[in-house]
Amino acid sequence: MPQIDSHDAPARPLLMLTTWPDAAGARAVARDWVNKKLAACVNILPPMQSIYHWDGELQQGEEHQILIKTDDRRAEALEQAIATAHPYECPEIIRLDIDGGYAPYLNWITGTTA
Repeated sequence: MPQIDSHDAPARPLLMLTTWPDAAGARAVARDWVNKKLAACVNILPPMQSIYHWDGELQQGEEHQILIKTDDRRAEALEQAIATAHPYECPEIIRLDIDGGYAPYLNWITGTTA
């Protein structure tokens, strides 16, 4: 049976999540990721309140949730770009597989990031 090279496999769309402490910073990194084709589209949601433990203490702060449409070919580079640019010591970076959706839109994601 012939081996399938993973580079020959079709790209799989992904949704990546992160948060950012300020809208201006979120817009700047979003433009950078889209310009570098690490993302097809980035949505920056309005401010939200986050409550979490950090350094053993309960923290509360305002953040913006960022939704990033990308694909599996760009995921590692995008993760590195987020980690490098992020002001937090330990930023939220979550990958979610998209296992269904409107095919033309999903094709647009993978085509835009190619």
